[in-house]
Amino acid sequence: MKLTILGSGTSVPHPTRAASAYWLETSRGLLLLDMGSDAAHLMAQERLDWPNLDAIWISHFHLDHMGGLTPFLFGLKWAPQTQNRTNPLRIFGPEGLRKVIEAVDSSNNYRLLEQSFPVEIVEVGPDADLQILPGIVANALSTPHTPESLALRLKDEDSKLFVYTSDTGFSEHLVQFAKHADLLLMECSYRRNKPVQKHLELADAMRLAHECTPRRVVLTHLYQEWDNVDLAAEARALWAGETIEAKDGLRLEI
Repeated sequence: MKLTILGSGTSVPHPTRAASAYWLETSRGLLLLDMGSDAAHLMAQERLDWPNLDAIWISHFHLDHMGGLTPFLFGLKWAPQTQNRTNPLRIFGPEGLRKVIEAVDSSNNYRLLEQSFPVEIVEVGPDADLQILPGIVANALSTPHTPESLALRLKDEDSKLFVYTSDTGFSEHLVQFAKHADLLLMECSYRRNKPVQKHLELADAMRLAHECTPRRVVLTHLYQEWDNVDLAAEARALWAGETIEAKDGLRLEI
């Protein structure tokens, strides 16, 4: 699996960090994890194969994680690159996903789901097992952020384990869910003194890393208070493992 960070930031505009979006290339297909408002253009900017994207995962309904989904569907409908596409696009997300998409769709009769190829919406319940790509074992976990928010765990045919927490507060359930991950992509919104419980600050994130012992941690969803801070160095003071600061355009192999 190969991961490309498209958006390592939040809903707050930032000169170098777009809202959440992560491209995952596997041997069995292409998956986009969350879709902030800039994601479609960032996929093109990074020269990724967006016309043949197989699946999209939406972790929850905050706009910095799904605000780019309906504009992307609108773009696919008219893009020359997709007019001969026949493979389906599958969109996975929490219960209520179809209602959200249809609310935007009906606001101007966009007919977003009427494409030259099938578009499937798959609503995922808490703690569900799902087939997000052929040959990829996928599991979801309810997380303490919004009522619908879900973390995602993927294991490929080489038994490489990837976990994406998306936005979350601290949860002991995440420890078992992310145990021994080859790469744990984890939010770390705040450096310290977080103003809300339903996000992570560095001490929370490193406690999770210490307890689930992943091979590598990538910290993302970074607010501006992380600007000009050596995140990796501060993380090393709390956990001895490898911690990487997510940056837009960063590419990693799992």
